[in-house]
Amino acid sequence: MSLRKIQDADVAGKKVILRVDFNVSLENGRAKETFKIKAAKESLDYLLRKKAKVALLSYFGRPRGKVDPEFSMEQLVLDVEELLCVKIKFVPDCIGEKVKEAMEKLQEGEVLMLENARFYSGEDNNDKDLAKNMAEGFEIFINDAFSQSHRNQSSITGITEFLPSFAGCRLQEEIAELTIVKDHPIHPAVAIIGGAKIETKLPVIKFFEEKYDYILVGGKIANEALDQKIKFSEKVILPIDFIDDRLDIGPKTLEKFKQIIATAKTIVWNGPTGKFEEEKYAVSSNKILEAILSSGAYVLIGGGETLEILERNDAMEKVDFVSTGGGAMLDYLGGEKMPGIETLMI
Repeated sequence: MSLRKIQDADVAGKKVILRVDFNVSLENGRAKETFKIKAAKESLDYLLRKKAKVALLSYFGRPRGKVDPEFSMEQLVLDVEELLCVKIKFVPDCIGEKVKEAMEKLQEGEVLMLENARFYSGEDNNDKDLAKNMAEGFEIFINDAFSQSHRNQSSITGITEFLPSFAGCRLQEEIAELTIVKDHPIHPAVAIIGGAKIETKLPVIKFFEEKYDYILVGGKIANEALDQKIKFSEKVILPIDFIDDRLDIGPKTLEKFKQIIATAKTIVWNGPTGKFEEEKYAVSSNKILEAILSSGAYVLIGGGETLEILERNDAMEKVDFVSTGGGAMLDYLGGEKMPGIETLMI
């Protein structure tokens, strides 16, 4: 099977929906994290060079199927314009006549940004009628939201039943890079897994046990694993000491992790190893990043909180690949189904 790619599509002059992931956090009315927005630039530039008429579709926050100004995509217009270097026309809906009219009036070099897909309750349930309405008036669908492609939603999978659909540039790149670390890591290979929700991290830890030499586990999931007395192979290294009420791994554990990282040729990192929001408990995550950057290994990092650590340390450009995915990255590496990718396969 192969992936239908944007490069294979006849997009010249066509009306195109570009599915992006602009579900970012805000601070003082502006995007606090810009990486996901920037990730859409290559596909958007490609479409504009082909004279396509483009509408950006995403969701933002959890408005629970209701129109709520707190979660309007309109708040992101200025950031998207600056980061993607385009003029944005905002449409206060993602289906219906307002979208059709805006597409007809769209000028060359302009791009539409549609309203929050989650303002409709059917989005998260992959409601087919909603998907059909999203597709109406368009000719091609491009999915460039790898970070949402583990979900079965109207704007990710449902819409592909009504439009010729293709993978965007970023989605292709994510698949290629993650496939390398998944199937062909250079050894010694080290995975660092932190954050919360042990139930979501267990499958990927089990995967890494089969393919990698060491799995270093920190953060809340380490506490959960210890409390639940989960049994792992000797490849999985759990903390042997902590700071305060297990809010960060302790110095002995950190030193052990750093020694292992120094030997690595491949490193995959997802999730902080402490409660990094508080500076006192960000020590291990920051020190681990230092060790990673000094290792000389091929480095792939993903997960929203991990990206925040990168941004705080001005290290986004210092690693080999940064994935837009958190849960999507873990699902892909763990061999879980990726509906948003599967629907683009031929």
